[in-house]
Amino acid sequence: MDNLAQSIQKVTSHKSGVTRLTLTDFRNYAFLRINAQLRPIVICGDNGSGKTNILEAISFLTPGRGMRGARLADIRRFTPAVVSNDYIPNNGSWAVSAQICKNDEDFEIGTMVENIRGDEDSESGAYNKRIVKIEGQKGASQAELGRYFSAIWLTPQMDRLFRGGSQPRRSFLDRLVYAFDNEHAKRTANFEHLYKQWYQLIKGSNGRADALWLSGLEESMAETGVAIAAARREQIARLNSFIENDPDDIFPNVMLELDGTIEKMLDKMPAVDVEDFYKRKLASERCKILYNDSVDGVNRTDFKVFFKKKRMPAELCSTGEQKSLLISIILAQTKCQILYQGFAPVLLLDEVAAHLDDLKREALLSKIKELGLQAWITSTNAELFASLEGCADFFEVKNNGIFAKGKGDA
Repeated sequence: MDNLAQSIQKVTSHKSGVTRLTLTDFRNYAFLRINAQLRPIVICGDNGSGKTNILEAISFLTPGRGMRGARLADIRRFTPAVVSNDYIPNNGSWAVSAQICKNDEDFEIGTMVENIRGDEDSESGAYNKRIVKIEGQKGASQAELGRYFSAIWLTPQMDRLFRGGSQPRRSFLDRLVYAFDNEHAKRTANFEHLYKQWYQLIKGSNGRADALWLSGLEESMAETGVAIAAARREQIARLNSFIENDPDDIFPNVMLELDGTIEKMLDKMPAVDVEDFYKRKLASERCKILYNDSVDGVNRTDFKVFFKKKRMPAELCSTGEQKSLLISIILAQTKCQILYQGFAPVLLLDEVAAHLDDLKREALLSKIKELGLQAWITSTNAELFASLEGCADFFEVKNNGIFAKGKGDA
């Protein structure tokens, strides 16, 4: 066993993961509780039975909008109406809570959404507010969740990651950054808010907005944007170095790049100079907003992936190769997190067997066992994961409930 494997094993010998998961009014579940062990968990069931909803609930124990990127209001449970074909939503509230283990130490964390109604005397309407609870105390920020729990996911929607626009790839990269920089999620959300303000101010005034106001927004956007770019560059360098020094024996080696003006400028200029450039650039491109043209910046950066052996960009690879490239990135990220964070992330693998041949599917399962990870895996066919018998828990989802295979209610 080499030094890297020994270092990883030293960390994962102290177990991390979800030991109890409770859902309330979440998607199709009025109430669901799962008691889990710190090992692979295979969840089987028919399409539409609610397997993915369980993984999505776990993803909400991390900062952000979960593995589907859904609006908070869309996650609430809908109940079929008694006398019509309509569906009646609850009041908008839902909750996910969990007992989690981090390096053999137990914690209680959770998140909920409450429907907040405006004052009767005000014009403000109802809105949904997400609340984070850690060790029984409300008021923690979403970023605080990252100190206790981390999850990495792979979904069928990500099979198209390399063939669409740059936004999903950028979001995927930012999720990888969150695990190492808890403030990155706050910065990206702040930048989006600033950009929206800037855009609406220019568009709404037909180009005659107050110059001092615009300049102030541009200064904040430049400062925040350069911090975002720097964090992305650091993560790409970290993963490339790790992949170079620890090549995989089954999954293809990848090379990662950032295709963005601000990120590339940081290769040759101090951050303070890049901020000045970015501010001037935003000011010079105000007129583009009036013609609905895109404005270059960190919100247009692309995340490029290459199949190193073939020297081929991921978008030109086959569907199976693209899935393997994604798994390569996720495995590298997982090992990096174990070493840098000092505790293992949980893997959320939704229908992961799709587009994988038998060799690669079994290789992935072997690596999960080897790394000692808790992985929540969904499938319509439990037989695909027969090699996990004896070292994994198998559950079946049906009728809005979950049952341990052959052991009754979970």
